[in-house]
Amino acid sequence: MGPVNMRLVEQARSIFAELGYTVEGNGPTFRAEREWKAVQVNTVLETGELPSQSGQFHCFVAQPEDADEIENKLNSVDPDYEWAIIVVDGDDYQVERAPPGPRISA
Repeated sequence: MGPVNMRLVEQARSIFAELGYTVEGNGPTFRAEREWKAVQVNTVLETGELPSQSGQFHCFVAQPEDADEIENKLNSVDPDYEWAIIVVDGDDYQVERAPPGPRISA
């Protein structure tokens, strides 16, 4: 993954605003909050490292060519937070991977 794509950052901010979230922060990583839910949004993983446990919900916004790499990293690490991936392709977007339902331990 390359340098910060400011168009992707703006698209991510716009997506969350359209969904009714209050967006805080200006960079490629920002916070989106609605009612009781606060989501840490990451538009790039320049360092190749996943965020630590800051927050219960994380959303990774990626271009189509980066989505598989992000999903593979998340699956291999299995972080303690719920995560989703939104893929932005031009002006369109789709949720590529949504958080699973509540974890049930036996």
